[in-house]
Amino acid sequence: MYAVVGCNACSNLWLVEGRQQTAQCSRCGKTHQFDRLKKFAETDDEDHARELRASMLANRSDHGDAFAAVDSFGELENEIDDAGVSDREYLEGSGLDADEIADAGARTNEQTGSSRTRKETVLDAIRTLDEPTESAVIDYATDHDVPAEYVTRCLDKLAQRGEVSRSRDGYRLL
Repeated sequence: MYAVVGCNACSNLWLVEGRQQTAQCSRCGKTHQFDRLKKFAETDDEDHARELRASMLANRSDHGDAFAAVDSFGELENEIDDAGVSDREYLEGSGLDADEIADAGARTNEQTGSSRTRKETVLDAIRTLDEPTESAVIDYATDHDVPAEYVTRCLDKLAQRGEVSRSRDGYRLL
């Protein structure tokens, strides 16, 4: 159930789904007891409730006739795909080769493996190594193309934030 309700403090209209104890105005933030709210319309269909609210707002601003001439939300949503230019037209109009861009996107989607961030690689090292000492974590990360300087800074930050603990034996995830 959807209800179009109004705020007695700021005259805002908004939708409330279901039967709640309280509802908060989306404009001024005032909390209302749901049972005491002015309900202008109630319906089981969310799109219909949105349509009713939009109509009320249009009438309030003396644009009811213009609103009546516009299609419903559902019909407008279906027309979105036909509006504007296609991606291909846009790219070619910008001087770019749409086929080349599509091929590059396909190649990117086909790649597997090294899509890990540097931080994720450091965390993976701590997680997978039997003895994750600083030097072992650095060796693991540099084997995965992460610079040693970054690993040292990252380990310090992770320890400062409390994400890992540091001891004589090495690092441990918390």
